[in-house]
Amino acid sequence: MSPKDVPNLTGEDGEGSVQVHLDESDRITGAKVFAIYGKGGIGKSTTSSNLSAAFSILGKRVLQIGCDPKHDSTFTLTGSLVPTVIDVLKDVDFHPEELRPEDFVFEGFNGVMCVEAGGPPAGTGCGGYVVGQTVKLLKQHHLLDDTDVVIFDVLGDVVCGGFAAPLQHADQAVVVTANDFDSIYAMNRIIAAVQAKSKNYKVRLAGCVANRSRATDEVDRFCAASDFRRLAHMPDLDAIRRSRLKKKTLFAMDDDPDVLIARAEYLRLAQSLWDGLPPMSPHSLPDREIFELLGFD
Repeated sequence: MSPKDVPNLTGEDGEGSVQVHLDESDRITGAKVFAIYGKGGIGKSTTSSNLSAAFSILGKRVLQIGCDPKHDSTFTLTGSLVPTVIDVLKDVDFHPEELRPEDFVFEGFNGVMCVEAGGPPAGTGCGGYVVGQTVKLLKQHHLLDDTDVVIFDVLGDVVCGGFAAPLQHADQAVVVTANDFDSIYAMNRIIAAVQAKSKNYKVRLAGCVANRSRATDEVDRFCAASDFRRLAHMPDLDAIRRSRLKKKTLFAMDDDPDVLIARAEYLRLAQSLWDGLPPMSPHSLPDREIFELLGFD
């Protein structure tokens, strides 16, 4: 084991962290990097894919990396479930030098480049290894040289050493939530994890996206109490559900009023992330305080 592979046991990467430090040569440079987090099933892949499409409409060169073993992050961009990095590595007995870019990078809607990192079977390995190998492959093949935006779509609300790995590369983390207790509770934990990472890495919190929500009162109440911010509101529109069933982003759907509303919000979100956001210093709330804060009297 080389020195750079020795886990950090000192707590320098956040209290209680056991995390492999990222080698400087493995950092993503030259692109704006966003990591999308949130409770499982909250709509991270829908948000990531439509955000990637929106960035591409704005003229940006985009790469989306799915970090879920289900490898369904990019299927609305490509129209199919593409092979994962871990699968193609297995095919060459884990000799990455035998791989070609076309083995693991696939072009999707409006030129968005799509990669599914995949992951080990449940309970058998660390997703952080797969994320690391994916970035190394992309750098080895110079696939990041002409990229403006990289979006990591991260598995569930897991913020262990493995699936916190995208935070080592990201400039900003975006949390997808809904106007309900469970997803806001998960968001609170994610805020704590990102803040811990920000002690050693450049990643900062951008804010949250209220997804599939008619209202945003609970989200806004939490943001006010935690000094966080809501970046966008994706209403509970059937067009978004239909886009997944049609294996398309909203930008590839036929025009209708709901589709146009959702597209406009994704474009506004993409533009605000690209332009940059004012710094903020959010803080996670104690669990009991969230219980007392949210909901009706």
